[in-house]
Amino acid sequence: MSERAAKITPPDEQHDEQPNPDTAAAADDDQSTPVTTGAEAVVRALENAGVEYAFGVQGGAIMPVYDALYDSDIRHVTMAHEQGAAHAADAYGIVSGDPGVCLATSGPGATNLVTGLADADMDSDPLVALTGQVPTAFVGNDAFQETDTTGVTTPITKDNTFASDPGTVGDDVGEAFALAGEGRPGPTLVDLPKDVTKAETKTAPGEPETPETDEYQDRADPEIVEAAAEWIENASRPVMLLGGGVIKAEASETCREFAVEREIPVVTTMPALGSFPEDHGLSLEMAGMHGTGYANLAISNCDTLIAVGTRFDDRLTGGIETFAPDAEVVHVDIDPAEISKNIYADYPLIGDADTVVSQLADAVDSSPEATKWRAQCQQWKSDYSMAYNAPDDEPVQPEFVVEALDEATSDRAIVTTGVGQHQMWACQYWTFTEPRTWVSSHGLGTMGYGLPAAIGARLAADDDQEVVCVDGDGSFLMTMQGLSVAVRENLDITVAVLNNEYIGMVRQWQDAFFEGRHAASDYDWMPEFDKLAEAFGAEGYRIDDYDEVADTIADAVAYDGPSVIDVHIDPEANVYPMVPSGGDNAQFALTEEQL
Repeated sequence: MSERAAKITPPDEQHDEQPNPDTAAAADDDQSTPVTTGAEAVVRALENAGVEYAFGVQGGAIMPVYDALYDSDIRHVTMAHEQGAAHAADAYGIVSGDPGVCLATSGPGATNLVTGLADADMDSDPLVALTGQVPTAFVGNDAFQETDTTGVTTPITKDNTFASDPGTVGDDVGEAFALAGEGRPGPTLVDLPKDVTKAETKTAPGEPETPETDEYQDRADPEIVEAAAEWIENASRPVMLLGGGVIKAEASETCREFAVEREIPVVTTMPALGSFPEDHGLSLEMAGMHGTGYANLAISNCDTLIAVGTRFDDRLTGGIETFAPDAEVVHVDIDPAEISKNIYADYPLIGDADTVVSQLADAVDSSPEATKWRAQCQQWKSDYSMAYNAPDDEPVQPEFVVEALDEATSDRAIVTTGVGQHQMWACQYWTFTEPRTWVSSHGLGTMGYGLPAAIGARLAADDDQEVVCVDGDGSFLMTMQGLSVAVRENLDITVAVLNNEYIGMVRQWQDAFFEGRHAASDYDWMPEFDKLAEAFGAEGYRIDDYDEVADTIADAVAYDGPSVIDVHIDPEANVYPMVPSGGDNAQFALTEEQL
């Protein structure tokens, strides 16, 4: 079993070691070893849950837990910042499907996790946060590094707990792990006072279990399923809209089979990229503010919208009154709170996405007669293609770089991003064909997400999967200290920084809506990222011209370790199509003049 960095094993040796075939037996031995402290109970709960990796930063109040981790087979990855720990754990959960785990100490350690927790909460990502806390006798006294962590994080977690008893603290952690992944996933947190984790206990935690009060509906109402199926059979302009919940419910294959068998065009939300292969003839790709014109036109003109696992957020819908205005909406979601919250559901199907779509598949006896509709969708794909110009005598276009990265990697490559223009170019010009290969910040829009996410994704991915971080100069600057982690752990990731020396999306909006006044968006003070990468110990590359793109990307991807490509792109490049906030998706702009 690989040792943790904290045990002074050189990083290269950590990653050259082969998995121990006796790991399972060792784990059994661990379970027979009695716990003696609350901290050991915490670690035992993680072991019971099958946790392999934990991401965190050591500190005073969490120190007893780290001391217990020292003797565990769980591999701890020390991050350079707690925000990075949360994002790495979040990405680990997205790729693996199991909750990622992050740790931080009290006070600033816990508050530094807040952005990552809010991000996971918005995107319904499974995540468990363990935070140290001052001893219970000091709580409320403004002690050193004290923060009301549960109070701060209650609005941005699915569940959180203040652990008060060493005899139950292990089960508190097990329950948090179970809750993070059950039903609609989300982040959970357990706050661990130092006296509780240091205290003696002989009570070992059981297997992770959700409380008896936690219930969710698996199967939808059969009568509503039958009614929805009848409507689908008689539709003439059907569209299937897949949201992020499809991937979280492992429902991608079921949805693919349903759409292909019934010959229904498919649109995805941004979190659902990869849930339906974008190289399939029925794929209309991503809808929304920067979605394809043909995806938005299909939704705007459909008569039946089969929406699965989406919360209909504003970046998808634009103006609610103009979203799918002529459609009967079949909405599948495990969370009843999402049904008719933003878009009215004519057929509310509450339940697990995989189960409910299977119910629909069984109930739909005949495919809708939609030959003309499919032809219309194909015509829109031709009329509003995502083609772009890339003249050799002009600066490098970002779309070209994204396509080159895609071409240089396998279909199973994992893409992480920060937030901004580069994120949208990655959405639009990478062809996603498999679920859990797109890892980004959606609802919260967190700049700086990409690099720490690549670290978590790399550790969750299969060995033969490449991990590529498509980042922006502004986003990369926010969390680039994570390079030290990637180098120390010798993680094989490729970072492509699309460097336009702007906060690009802000600059684009300023040009469109603020008379070109570039207030605080001009980033011409950026460092040379290739040289910065080398200072961290990574491999650095630079691209300035088209003729450098293919070979440089090939070298960076082939490099066995962390590499950074500083790609100097056209600073005036914009993301289109674009729908102004709250606008009509059918009235998408293809140029600034159309906004």
